[in-house]
Amino acid sequence: MPARTTNATHGTPAADPAGPSGPAEPAEAVTPLLRGIAVLRELTEADGTLSLSALERATGLARSTVDRVTATLARMGYVRLDGRDVALAPRLAELGNAYLAALRLPALLSRRADALADELDESVSLAVADRDAIRFIHQATRRRAMSLSFRIGDLLPAERTAPGPLFAAEWTSADWHHWHTRRASDPHDTAFPAVPPLPHPTPDEDFTRRTARAAADGWALDDQLIEPGLVAVSAPVRDPRTGRVACVASVVSHTSRHTAAGLRDDLLPALLSAVSSMEDTLRTAPPPEPGPVPAGLAVWTGASKQELGRGFVESLARGLTVLTAFGEGRSALTLTDVAKATGLSRATARRALITHEYAGLITPSSATDRTVTLTPRTLSLGFPPLSRLSLPQIARPHLEALAARVHESTSMAVLSDSGKEIQYTARAATSRVLSAHITVGTRLPAPATALGRVLLADAPQGYALTDGELEAGLRSLAVPVRDRAGHTVAAIDVTLHAARRTPESCVEELLPALRETATAIEADLRAAGRFRTVPPV
Repeated sequence: MPARTTNATHGTPAADPAGPSGPAEPAEAVTPLLRGIAVLRELTEADGTLSLSALERATGLARSTVDRVTATLARMGYVRLDGRDVALAPRLAELGNAYLAALRLPALLSRRADALADELDESVSLAVADRDAIRFIHQATRRRAMSLSFRIGDLLPAERTAPGPLFAAEWTSADWHHWHTRRASDPHDTAFPAVPPLPHPTPDEDFTRRTARAAADGWALDDQLIEPGLVAVSAPVRDPRTGRVACVASVVSHTSRHTAAGLRDDLLPALLSAVSSMEDTLRTAPPPEPGPVPAGLAVWTGASKQELGRGFVESLARGLTVLTAFGEGRSALTLTDVAKATGLSRATARRALITHEYAGLITPSSATDRTVTLTPRTLSLGFPPLSRLSLPQIARPHLEALAARVHESTSMAVLSDSGKEIQYTARAATSRVLSAHITVGTRLPAPATALGRVLLADAPQGYALTDGELEAGLRSLAVPVRDRAGHTVAAIDVTLHAARRTPESCVEELLPALRETATAIEADLRAAGRFRTVPPV
């Protein structure tokens, strides 16, 4: 697959994934912010992890610049530095969460999409328009050997999808011109990592005919346009205030289960009924209550700059925090709103907004009140790979850090379906001669383990200590890991030989570090799981 060209000076993409390059870079754009955005997008397209040298090649930035950008992103908690590799961290999801919260559609419609998936036993997705492409905002996936692999935030060319014609029915002549130009410059769709390249491009007239038919029918089919075997039927969910398409709901299947025509005949009625219910939900939803705004960001970035010096790029950190000013009840903000929410000066906030508009992350929402909104492209900053993280993947780096800190083995476990056993789902072992050897997947009786007692008790801020119950000489101290609703979803522990610490010293010396680790895991879980269910294993 041909690589995307980059701007070697600033490390910003020379071509937009959904179309040709736009206007020249504004004079007031913040170059370090553009470099940080380029790094995050390259990491996203690489499924979340790249080496520092690979980032240097992909962005065209000098190695010293890559080092400073990634060090700043690590300080923000947006990436992890592991030797020579850089990996996206769950906290980065807060940028995409800001867009999804401001949009409100996932919060209002995801339950109905999930119910439809359960009713039909097929995958259901919600997508919004992103210029001449579509971007997913919710996925309710059936787990099968042949199942949907798209993620929240993935970008697909409109002409290769069922939702595409429904959005294109509302395109302006300028939108069509942009689409034609993009098709001519990238006929094989090499700029869309979420789909396989198109071996034999179809004529533009095929999509215009599908669009006309979708406009007349009020629904659309995808008959193996993305890849052989994948079929889908879609219907638009319209905004009751404007009558325009707010999002598109799709039922997706495989030809081993349905043909495209069979999908239409058998499942379209249920889809249309669900869409009608979704539109009722949008019609009757109360106005959003603005959530808390971020606080102290300018102070935090200033303190980080004082501590780290040149290793911390303050303009990058401040620019990215501007995106978190948006959210539920704060979908359209003025420059004054952004400055007030972030604590930044108006001049700093203004330059950040100019930069984000150039990068396609922000767009004017009203010419009369000078407000701006986030665009779906905000999801391109790490959200697709982060939307597939499981709880063990989230916890593992924290367990490794804890094991290195206390020099003892650490583990995470969940309750089995029976509720009588625990199942180990993540582990970080030390190199001691005498240590507990337990592998991921091992099941043990819940009452005999500290992990199991924490999971069975589900008590707030509690802990459990076992001393030889499971095996003579084995001590274990465990605390709960809770989700956004405060429910215990897992437990983590430190396991050691009794000769190394008394029960009292375990509580005194290990419990604070264990609780700090649980808090860190919970913070990542809240970010990664705000708009999806994080798998426990």
